[in-house]
Amino acid sequence: MGRKHKKEHHEEHADETWLIPYADLLTLLLALFIVLFASAQVDQKKFDQIAASFNVAFNGSPALLESPKPPQPDNQSQAMPPAPQLPTIMTAMSGINEKAYMQETAQLIELKKMLDQYIADNGLGGALSTALTDDGLMIRIKDTALFPSGSAELRPESRRFGTQIAKLLSPLTQKVTVSGHTDNIPINTRDFPSNWELSSRRAVNFMKFLMSQETGLKPERFSATGYGEYRPVAGNDTSEGRSINRRVEVFIQRNYRP
Repeated sequence: MGRKHKKEHHEEHADETWLIPYADLLTLLLALFIVLFASAQVDQKKFDQIAASFNVAFNGSPALLESPKPPQPDNQSQAMPPAPQLPTIMTAMSGINEKAYMQETAQLIELKKMLDQYIADNGLGGALSTALTDDGLMIRIKDTALFPSGSAELRPESRRFGTQIAKLLSPLTQKVTVSGHTDNIPINTRDFPSNWELSSRRAVNFMKFLMSQETGLKPERFSATGYGEYRPVAGNDTSEGRSINRRVEVFIQRNYRP
């Protein structure tokens, strides 16, 4: 009787080699989404997370999920002082400017006291006055104390207090502006076709007189300008107001502001 050979039936397994590139593709997609998410707000922590994610994706090492430690600085770099922060610098500069402002204020107050004392001692209260403002110190001189009517030539008696003003200005470092002002009554002469020319010439002449004194005044600190009738300090509808508007001003401008 012939032996019957049973055929061995082996289960056929499906080809699973496609899983490998599929898994790699999923891994790369995961890494891409991590990069896109982290790039929305980049900082050191997220950068470390991105680096760790790439290591996991390509090396498959779970241990690399821990954030890598930053390199330790050597002794030389540890000895270097940290760079000053901008708010610290601004705070320090603000403190310096405030101190300089207070010192300058004290200087201008002392100068005003000296001028007021000189005005009182010499009976010049009707001709000169001073005013301290947030911008600086103003010395206001009535035009009749300096010039004859309609003229820009200095009176001989004005040279005495002009010399005193030059001496008091000598130690200062602030910029000084000498300005001329008139009332609104028009002038039309050969020398002064308008109030512009009259006010400008008066300012320049008084400034030149201050410069001529042997007091060491630095010309680069000084300037002169004429405003004519256009910066009144009183009404021009009365003779008293017009008299106040006709003036020369010496303005000492602050170097520092609060």
